Amino acid sequence: MAKKHKKDKPGNGKAQAQGAVEAGSAVVAADAGNASPSKADGKLSRKTYERALAELHVELVKLQQWVQHTGAKVCVIFEGRDGAGKGGTIKAITERVSPRVFRVVALPAPTEREKSQMYVQRYIPHLPAAGEVVIFDRSWYNRAGVERVMGFAADAQVEKFLTMAPGVEKAMVESGIILIKYWLEVSMEEQTRRLEARIHDGRKTWKLTPMDLKSYSRWYEYSRARDAMFKATDSSWAPWYVAHSDDKKRARLNIIRHLLRHIPYEGPKREKVALPKRQKPGDYVEPDYPWKVIADTVGEREPKINEARPEASPGGPG
Repeated sequence: MAKKHKKDKPGNGKAQAQGAVEAGSAVVAADAGNASPSKADGKLSRKTYERALAELHVELVKLQQWVQHTGAKVCVIFEGRDGAGKGGTIKAITERVSPRVFRVVALPAPTEREKSQMYVQRYIPHLPAAGEVVIFDRSWYNRAGVERVMGFAADAQVEKFLTMAPGVEKAMVESGIILIKYWLEVSMEEQTRRLEARIHDGRKTWKLTPMDLKSYSRWYEYSRARDAMFKATDSSWAPWYVAHSDDKKRARLNIIRHLLRHIPYEGPKREKVALPKRQKPGDYVEPDYPWKVIADTVGEREPKINEARPEASPGGPG
């Protein structure tokens, strides 16, 4: 059970943490006073983004330590249109924290056994225990979105879900879970650009699924499904927060700041740390061993699939 939180006082951990989050916001403003923080297309520059993100990463580490210390339970849901930037935002949140504390859940399509269960049953085991932050990359709201639009769920099933979801989420919140729900919204034009990049950019082809292609043409069906979902599940105890994500970098910073401001974490008090002296080698002697050292191949061109590759060594792949 999480401990009660102290009121903010000058110099206490919460006030310092809040000040640091505001400082992260100030990075963009400070850059604006010197050189433009935006590129010619109006999107945030990489330099400005990386400076602001570095400051927010420090705060996310403090959040992690607070969660571990207090036993808090945090559940964050990311939903949105295909190509809206959910995965990139989740990566920005988690890249500097422990995967044992910040756990990402991205469930595959349900099995036949799971289809026979109560709908939310397969999500419940993934909810956070004390000292955990669980991030859902899509969640039980699949029923209100993709399942509804693509015909995987009947209208009666969707309506039943929309009726019961607020009650389930209220039970979660009353059990002590901090539940935060995000919807990422992208424009038609930007979604088209990003999905086309998944077709032509070899680094992104894995992101393009047959479902993306089928759902791409159903923009307004997704809009209607989103509107119905908001109307039924935008509750006072678990509201929806919408982030416009045509500028992915700006959206990530805004979401992380919003997340930090909606969790009452406090920065930990750190004692000064110094590395101890290393032991002396004594009688240790480096062995004369034929190490299999990885060659420095930076700058070499990677062979194409149909080209001859270097032969593998007897000990395994080269």
